[in-house]
Amino acid sequence: MTHRKSSKTDIALRIAMAMKQMGIDGLPRNYELVYEAYAGSNPDLVRDFIALGKYKSQAALDELGRKYLPHQHEASVLQRSAGALSSEMSNFMHLLSQERSSLNDYGRLIGEASQVIRDAGRLGEGALGSSLEALQRATEQRVNHAAEMAEKVAAQTAAMESIQKEMVEFEATKFIDPPTRLGNRRAFNKALARVYANPQMPLLCGVAIAEVDAERRFSPGQIEALSDHLVTFYGGLIRQAFPAQDLAVRFDGLRFGFLFNTADEGEVTRLVDLLRAAFQAVPLRDPRTGRNLGNLTLSTGVCMTDRADSALDLSSACERALAEAKAAGGDQIVVYGRGDEVPAGKEWMLYKAS
Repeated sequence: MTHRKSSKTDIALRIAMAMKQMGIDGLPRNYELVYEAYAGSNPDLVRDFIALGKYKSQAALDELGRKYLPHQHEASVLQRSAGALSSEMSNFMHLLSQERSSLNDYGRLIGEASQVIRDAGRLGEGALGSSLEALQRATEQRVNHAAEMAEKVAAQTAAMESIQKEMVEFEATKFIDPPTRLGNRRAFNKALARVYANPQMPLLCGVAIAEVDAERRFSPGQIEALSDHLVTFYGGLIRQAFPAQDLAVRFDGLRFGFLFNTADEGEVTRLVDLLRAAFQAVPLRDPRTGRNLGNLTLSTGVCMTDRADSALDLSSACERALAEAKAAGGDQIVVYGRGDEVPAGKEWMLYKAS
C-alpha cells in the first residue's frame, strides 16, 4: 500500500511539473486534462494534446477539454443550452402573441359581419354583400395563417427537442469511457454513492476491481505498443460478456470496475468466473498481422457492501484483494471478507475463491 500511495504521489508531482514547464495554469480542469493525456488511455486525446504544441493557450486547452472531458465544462454547455432554450421559448411566445392578435382581428370581423346581418334591412344588400365578402377573405386568410402557424409550431418543437437531445447526450458523455464505451470512473463513483446514500442501510450488492494480467505474457515495451488495441479489445469483450443489468466501467489502462446487483457472494464470483472464461475463450490477435497472441487472464478483487462502511472502504477493500490476487501470480479471484472465527477488532481476512 505504501508503494501504491508513493506511486500516485510521484504521478501527481510529474503532472504538476509538466504543467509548470508548459506554462499551464494549475486549474483543476487543466490538471485532469494533462493527467489524461499523460496516462494515454485515450489515444485521440493524446494526439490532439500533442498537436497543440509546446505552449498551449487556455482557450485551446478548454476546447480540448470540452471535447474529451465535458464534465469539466458543464457550466458553459448548460449555459449555452439554456440560452438556446430561452431564445426558442421567446420565439414561441412571439408566435402565440401573433396568433392572439390574428384571432382578435378575426373575431372583430365576425362581430362586424354579425351586426351587418342584423341591420341588413336598414343598410341594404350592398352593405351585406361587402361585409360577407370581407368575412370570406378573412376566413381564407385565417385558414392560411393557421397552416403557417402549425408549421412554425412544428419547427419550434423540433428545435426544442434538438436542444433537449443535446443536453441528454451531453449528460451521457460524462459517464462514458470513449475507447471502450463502458462506464468511466465517474460512473463508478456515482454508483457507489447511491449504494451508501443511507450509510446506516447500504444497498446489498457486490463490487469488484479487476486488472488484465498483460505483464504475465508481454514485456513492458510490448504492452506499450499494444496498449490501444488491448484497451479496445478487452473493453469490448467485457461489454459483450457482462450482464446488462450490472455496471462495468474502465478506470485507466487495463483496470476495470464492476458493480453486481446481488447480495449473493457466490453469484458475484460466478459472474466474475464467467468473465474470466470469456478471456480464456477469445484469443487476442495482433492488430497488424492478425497473428494469434494467445489469451490473457484477469485478476480480480471482490468485496460485498455489507463488509464495508463507506464507498471509500469498499474501494480500498477491493484494491487490497486485487493486490493479493496479483501478488499470488494473477489469474484468480480474491474475496475480501470477515470470517466467523476472526476476533472482534481484528483485520478482515483475505481468502481466495477457487
